Amino acid sequence: MNPWLVSIPLAYLLGSIPFGYLLVRIFRKEDIRSSGSGNIGATNVARSGAKGLGIATLLLDLGKAYLGVWIARHLAPADYDLQAAAGVAAILGHVYPVWLKFKGGKGVASALGVFIALTPWASLCVFMLFLVIVLLTRYVSLASIIAAAAFPLFGFYFQPQRSPWVIFGFLFIPLLIIAKHHQNIQRLLKGTESRFGSGKATK
Repeated sequence: MNPWLVSIPLAYLLGSIPFGYLLVRIFRKEDIRSSGSGNIGATNVARSGAKGLGIATLLLDLGKAYLGVWIARHLAPADYDLQAAAGVAAILGHVYPVWLKFKGGKGVASALGVFIALTPWASLCVFMLFLVIVLLTRYVSLASIIAAAAFPLFGFYFQPQRSPWVIFGFLFIPLLIIAKHHQNIQRLLKGTESRFGSGKATK
């Protein structure tokens, strides 16, 4: 059995599970895509008035991506390229889920799950940077963008392996997250971006 043929599709399918959408649909009988920013991620779920569901979405989105990498490691412990590729597949599943016509979240929580699995110390540094920026500015989007941009620096420092999929994953995932925040970047530049805790979320 080729572990690549098992790990990559499975990681994508795990990443595709739209927990934010499912939790709000089950517990609030609503479509989170019609609320706030329309995003299925934890921030929009929390801003919709369901902070508990927002926390659950965060943990589940993180966990599903971590699990995708963990399964790849279990199948091929020595193949770090496979683990990195599975991480990329999990993020693509979250951002482009097959179940929601390939319209998913921005990948921040899932990326953290991937990076915790691949390089825990780099993930801790990036998470602390994210928290500091949120506490100082209350802009979750700004914190996500800066943390994503900073990750390759920490990632390559703490992970000396430079195999092709590691390099690709450590660069592609942050770039995808930043690209998915293009509307947030425009609002930040205009000064119209919502701060976390304001109870507002714009499209």
